[in-house]
Amino acid sequence: MPEYREAYIKLSSELVQASEGILTVLEGTDQPNLFVELWKADSEEAAEYIKIGRCSEGEDNPWRPVDGWVQGGRAKVHVWTFRPAVPAI
Repeated sequence: MPEYREAYIKLSSELVQASEGILTVLEGTDQPNLFVELWKADSEEAAEYIKIGRCSEGEDNPWRPVDGWVQGGRAKVHVWTFRPAVPAI
């Protein structure tokens, strides 16, 4: 929700810095306040571990506040895993 934009940017900036290069956060240029978190993983197992951590309902999850900042709550926070469709050159 737009009123939480600055809070999200502040929190995600802190988490990007702590991620040691595995997390990038992007904002839509055509859709302000639409954010995408890109997480780098070396394997599908590592990606699953990241996904579980990001979606954890545990109180120690630093992403937990974001659920309340999204229109529709946690149900509208989507997490997908992708793999290369074309080999890198």
